[in-house]
Amino acid sequence: MSGSENHRPIRRRTFVLGTAATAGSAALAGPLAAPAAAAAFGYTDDGSNYVVDTGANLVFKISKSTGDLTSLTYRGTEYQGYGGMNSHIESGLGSSTVTIAQSGSTILISVTHGTLKHYYAARSGENNVYLWTNKADTSVSATRYIVRVKAGLFLNDEPDSYTYTTSTIEASDVFAKSDGQTRSKHYSKLRVIDYNYVGWTTGSVGLWIVRSNHEKASGGPFYRSLLRHQSADGGGLYEILYYGQNQTEEQRFGLQGPYVIAFTDGGAPSSSLFPGTLTTSWADSLGISGYVAASGRGRVAGVGITGRNTAYPYTVGLANSAAQYWGSARSSDGYFSITGVLPGTYTLTVHKSELTVYSTQVTVSAGGTTTLNSIAIPSSNDPGNASAIWRINDWTGTPSGFKNADLMTYAHPSDVRAASWTGNVVIGSGSETSAFPCYIWKDVNSGLLVYFKLTAAQAAAAHTLRIGVTTAYANGRPQVVVNDTWTSAIPSPPTQPSTRSLTNGSYRGNNYTFTYSVPASAWLTDTSQYNVLKINVVSGSGSTSYLSAGTSIDAIDLLA
Repeated sequence: MSGSENHRPIRRRTFVLGTAATAGSAALAGPLAAPAAAAAFGYTDDGSNYVVDTGANLVFKISKSTGDLTSLTYRGTEYQGYGGMNSHIESGLGSSTVTIAQSGSTILISVTHGTLKHYYAARSGENNVYLWTNKADTSVSATRYIVRVKAGLFLNDEPDSYTYTTSTIEASDVFAKSDGQTRSKHYSKLRVIDYNYVGWTTGSVGLWIVRSNHEKASGGPFYRSLLRHQSADGGGLYEILYYGQNQTEEQRFGLQGPYVIAFTDGGAPSSSLFPGTLTTSWADSLGISGYVAASGRGRVAGVGITGRNTAYPYTVGLANSAAQYWGSARSSDGYFSITGVLPGTYTLTVHKSELTVYSTQVTVSAGGTTTLNSIAIPSSNDPGNASAIWRINDWTGTPSGFKNADLMTYAHPSDVRAASWTGNVVIGSGSETSAFPCYIWKDVNSGLLVYFKLTAAQAAAAHTLRIGVTTAYANGRPQVVVNDTWTSAIPSPPTQPSTRSLTNGSYRGNNYTFTYSVPASAWLTDTSQYNVLKINVVSGSGSTSYLSAGTSIDAIDLLA
């Protein structure tokens, strides 16, 4: 899906917004743009579709045979339509049972396909479409909803756009521009915790998907997946219900939503639609399968968290096989509150940045608040607290700070903007972290060298070397050699996702620490000389270049 340089539509101003803070500044553009009266609210049947007029500026159509969204007209302009396809669950459900009902100021369209149930709702006077999806099992494929947008309306040249690219450099979804920059629908930059909505604006019209709370999704707050794409053929906005790419958890089932297709007068969508803010008491009596009202949910609150490294944000997550939630800990004292939680017993996890440093069990009841006393993180739970002779990067569960780390969330490793993946590191140079590459591949930069000196006392003792990783591709893991005289055993590979990760914008897998007991006999006794640590990536799988076995680095240190 790429466009010719000779057929470029007129470029329009377009961008993606993600957070409540950003939305506050953009909301001045009049996000809802609802008229004072909504006399036209209602629906008709054109024979093939249910046609819903929200009584504002939005009219949409739902196929009576498939449940596809076949038309999305805002202020008289049709936005739906990409490559001749509709907007729908996955790639379309096919033959389905579709019904419609109006209850006062709400219209609900229900779609049933086997065990899957999907819903569209409209509210009088709003330019929004509310959606829910209830996937009960694996008998029906439903991992995403995609809004397909006509070409030429919101074209952009952002990392997740491949409008002006024609060269495929990996699989069928990573492209290179003529200037060497790379583009892919995978390059969103954002974790789930980082955004509330995704979309485009021309300055006078905005089209957005506001995400759900992802309670039935998988991967936790730091998970990354594709959010939108754009090419000369048109664009797509996604709500990912389950994404198998670089996935760390099993699929969850049940009702997901609401997520919202929202039109605005160019500004961000109203913050009243954001997950955790959106009030849907109007949906309590609509009969949506799997729906649990606010009264059937509970809350978890913690008075504080001690033992934190205040240089980093802390996130508290709740997860079991049925649901997941998260909330930020207050920087001043670690207070947190997680609302709207389904009843059940959960594993509560405290993350320093993205690194797990504490976990416990909590039980949530409907209508109640589970209040926790101050959580004390044991010092030993944070590997950054250990005394080290030297350390490269802090332990955060991310490669942040290493060379090319930030770029890799929105570019391919071959991108022209990437600094060289090779090069050695000297402890004490002051540039250890920025010189060390965030990723190491068997076929690209294996054999990386780290130079360091030891005192006589240090050289006389055995030491533990630690290498923390955040994910791996094709079972890539580090084997180390010290001074060409001592070689570690090849470690067993930890459990990691089996799909691509390092080349499609994600370093998120399962954090793991490799430890190596280096004997005193491996060190140089001449304290004026540099010891040399070689880090190789080993694996019998993977292919070549950036798809050879590889791993993402969190931190490396030599303990005292």
